[in-house]
Amino acid sequence: MLSLLKFVSTFKPSKLCFSHSSFSSSSSSSSSSFLDSLFHSCKSIHDTKSLHALLFVLGESHNLLLSTKLLNLYASFGYLSLSHSTFQLITNNTIYSSNSIIAAYVHSRRYTQALNFVTHFFSLSPQRPDFYTFPPTLKACQCLIDGRKMHCCILKMGFVNDVFVAASLINLYSRFRGLDSAYKVFVEMPVRDVGSWNAMISGFCRNGNAAEALDVLSKMKGEGLKMDKVTVSSILPVCARSNDIVSGLLIHLYVIKHGLEEDVFVSNALINMYSKFGRLRDSQRIFDCMKVRDLVSWNSIIAAYEQNDVPTTALELFKEMRFIGIQPDLLTVVSLASILGQLSDETVSRSVHGFVMRHEWLEKDVVIGNALVNMYAKVGAMDCASTVFEQLPLRDIISWNTLIVGYAQNGLASEAIDAYHMMERCENIIPNQGTWVSILPAYSHLGALQQGTKIHGRLIKNSLYLDVFVATCLIDMYGKCGGLDDAMSLFYEIPRETSVPWNAIISSLGIHGHGKEALQLFKDMLAEGVTADHVTFISLLTACSHSGLVDEGQWCFDMMQKEFGIKPSLKHYGCMVDLFGRAGYLEKAYNLVSSMPLQPDASIWGALLGACRKHGNVELGTFASNRLLEVDSGNVGYYVLLSNMYANVGKWEGVAKVRSLARDQGLTKTPGWSSVVVGSIVEVFYTGNQTHPKCIEIYNELRILTAKMKSIGYVPDYSFVLQDVEEDEKEQILTSHSERLAIAFGIISTPPKSPIRIFKNLRVCGDCHNATKYISRITEREIVVRDSNRFHHFKDGICSCGDYW
Repeated sequence: MLSLLKFVSTFKPSKLCFSHSSFSSSSSSSSSSFLDSLFHSCKSIHDTKSLHALLFVLGESHNLLLSTKLLNLYASFGYLSLSHSTFQLITNNTIYSSNSIIAAYVHSRRYTQALNFVTHFFSLSPQRPDFYTFPPTLKACQCLIDGRKMHCCILKMGFVNDVFVAASLINLYSRFRGLDSAYKVFVEMPVRDVGSWNAMISGFCRNGNAAEALDVLSKMKGEGLKMDKVTVSSILPVCARSNDIVSGLLIHLYVIKHGLEEDVFVSNALINMYSKFGRLRDSQRIFDCMKVRDLVSWNSIIAAYEQNDVPTTALELFKEMRFIGIQPDLLTVVSLASILGQLSDETVSRSVHGFVMRHEWLEKDVVIGNALVNMYAKVGAMDCASTVFEQLPLRDIISWNTLIVGYAQNGLASEAIDAYHMMERCENIIPNQGTWVSILPAYSHLGALQQGTKIHGRLIKNSLYLDVFVATCLIDMYGKCGGLDDAMSLFYEIPRETSVPWNAIISSLGIHGHGKEALQLFKDMLAEGVTADHVTFISLLTACSHSGLVDEGQWCFDMMQKEFGIKPSLKHYGCMVDLFGRAGYLEKAYNLVSSMPLQPDASIWGALLGACRKHGNVELGTFASNRLLEVDSGNVGYYVLLSNMYANVGKWEGVAKVRSLARDQGLTKTPGWSSVVVGSIVEVFYTGNQTHPKCIEIYNELRILTAKMKSIGYVPDYSFVLQDVEEDEKEQILTSHSERLAIAFGIISTPPKSPIRIFKNLRVCGDCHNATKYISRITEREIVVRDSNRFHHFKDGICSCGDYW
């Protein structure tokens, strides 16, 4: 550009024909071509200003055509004020220059200024808008009312039949979900080009109307029009949304046949489409074949792996993108945040947070803020997630849902509920499907049946309880809060076309010890034509394990592989090891672990160790614990299991050694607690708790109950006392277990013979299980206890688990 300007400066003004008339004459073609080269050579705002200065020197700064080109150039570099100043210096403005300044406003996202210009300029100017005026003006409309006003203006001036204006109207109505109006404009067009069809297809796609979009595409083909790159880029996401892989493949064939595969936009759309179907090899193949890749291409392939839970490959692609010098944008960082969340990499997560802060993206877009909150939640850093949330200048419903689900997934159910109540106090935030799906698991975790039932009442009012995901969370909530009958009733009220609600109710039956009923429901599911998935079999195998249905569990495990073609995951193997181990088939359990094609993880060895503790097999238990501590030495629960196994057989030196190992690693045992709901208050008791206001009454009640239990045959089982102390101390320790304190408090705080619901964070011990049977008989109460594994319904001295848990 600089060399051109130097060359131009050697000419005298008289030698250059810059007048408007000269541009219309054939003699000026060479000078026009030369000037075009000057404008095209401007690669920066500095070049543009230099060219502007030259036009001033040459006395051509008021030239209509040159000034209009200049204001367009300023707008392209984002300098709207200079575009506006240039426009004001034009003395003989025409509709051409007016359209250009309108487009400049829209390009700079100054939509209000664009509309004000249109309103005031054309009301005062004798100029009449043409069909180039309305496409940018319609784009500037930020509400449907403004759009309809502009539509009236278009009708009055007779531009509605112009294909460009009509297509812009279709886009306008589609933006504001006015699809009926958009389609009316479309069908009334006397002539439709490919752009018109694309606008209508895109409108339906944008609003999630997949069937309508495909129908318009079919009609377009029926009129003999061929798809172009815009059509293909618009329709491919519809194929993914409607789960129509066949149409997607046919469109890909069309792309290849018509030579569209080299178009960047088409290739990007294909990458996204295949990734939605989980076909990462196809996505990667398209990406590898691209001759030209833009930032969107990289974002698409990175998101493909991130969304299909292959974070390691996604991170490698991000590093490759940075290595070749491509700068990430906001969407890249959103994907990166999710990747690091999946990898649980807190250190690098903080680096990403710093990168966002340096670019001041947190203030620009709520999406990046939500991604950071989600990232920190996934790595377990809820303090950081909460801090980012507090710093968000704008919080939408997704922000609140992300925070709530983050707390819930990190075991902070109370904090999740507090966040939900804070959200409720925000006037501009209305709970949606995501909110209910986020908060109901928190109520499930706490066993807060009353609060969960209130949520159900709210959902009935707006019919959201019929949504399959919300209904599934409600079923799960009732199941985990002990309301199995309510869970079953709700299950039969909702749509059951997918496996999701079936999995939830089968799981609920399983944790309540109804294994045979769970199996029957599975058979009903298959009879209704619903396809089982890997989660179905996890729920089934767990149900069989809790009910001691070994043969039935083996049948399910075999069927999963042979009839459904599902390869067992570590979770499935873990369920089978637990199934064999609980039933006492320790050799079978060990043989299964030894023959697994997958590397056993902590859950596998943990299940085997738990079975060895239950059945007193110290030798195999020691072997399992050694393997367990190799793969997960930081989980205190496994040390507790091993310690308990030694304590059960009286090997106190082993207990001391294990506890010393745990202390050396700085691990502390998770304290046992039990909660009971009295009225609307949740009371929490820890083992040995003596700080409760009703502590004296609670222990007095326990002494009375113990005396009555002994009179009808109760004998304390001291093997569940894991300390080497005297027998009188052992009895005192058993009596002060958290579940007994909660039961005693429930008895003195509620009317006689009313049910009591207890929720415990650890597995209920055998002696407390036996004692609770006696208490249910003495008090004539139903006592429901949910421990870390399952539900126990005690009534008339009998437990629903049949003493098998």
